[in-house]
Amino acid sequence: MNRGAFKLLLAACLAGGSAAALAQASVADEIARYRAMLQDGNPAELTAMRGEQLWKTQRGPKQVSLEQCDLGLGPGVVKGAYARLPRYFADANQVMDFETRLVHCMVTLQGIPRAEAVRNPFSGAGQRQTDIEALTAYVVEQSRGATINVPQSHPMERDAYARGQQMFYMRGGPYDFACSTCHAVEGQRIRLQDLPFFDNKQSAQRAFATWPAYRVSQGTLRTMQWRVWDCFRQQRFPELVFTSQASVDLITFLGVRANGGKMDSPAIKR
Repeated sequence: MNRGAFKLLLAACLAGGSAAALAQASVADEIARYRAMLQDGNPAELTAMRGEQLWKTQRGPKQVSLEQCDLGLGPGVVKGAYARLPRYFADANQVMDFETRLVHCMVTLQGIPRAEAVRNPFSGAGQRQTDIEALTAYVVEQSRGATINVPQSHPMERDAYARGQQMFYMRGGPYDFACSTCHAVEGQRIRLQDLPFFDNKQSAQRAFATWPAYRVSQGTLRTMQWRVWDCFRQQRFPELVFTSQASVDLITFLGVRANGGKMDSPAIKR
């Protein structure tokens, strides 16, 4: 190939690459516009309203409300609490995310048997939201705009982070997948959904800050416990048990990676 032909080929390749980059940016812009349109009138608002009612209603064998539930900032303090979870709770001597703590309060304050409290944490597509989902929507909404500050001062909090980190990068299952297969590579997307890149601080913050979220494709609000459960399902791992130590550890790792971001949940997803 002579020099002139080589220059023409190189110019064509560069032009093609530029066109592809512009097309990719255009698609990303359109997806962002689509999400912004969906966010106006998020159906999760109705779920949060029901959650507030459940929070303040006397229920269970003890006929008390959840208004004295201590989410880490003192009994009854909801404002900003979700943004500081998971964290260590001395009364339970364990690290808890919000849903684990919620179940604890349902059991200890309201007298609801644990087996009953955790029986159906997630609704099916198009079904009525579960009490867990509704309560989560209400509490997380009270942290909108709050700075994410998942603590690491207690040894058990640091242990939870370390286990969660190990789990995030652990490959296994029939497809030899890990969380990092999708979330430790920059610029990946599934259909209309960008995959968060957790080695990038801003991407990690945005990802954690926008869960729980209303899934348009499923017609329901999904919690963070559901998010990690569904990731395990997609990896074909054994089912992740609701509020298990493993689930809390993984959420702790994701939360610490997102520290400094601003909560923007319930958000809306495809």
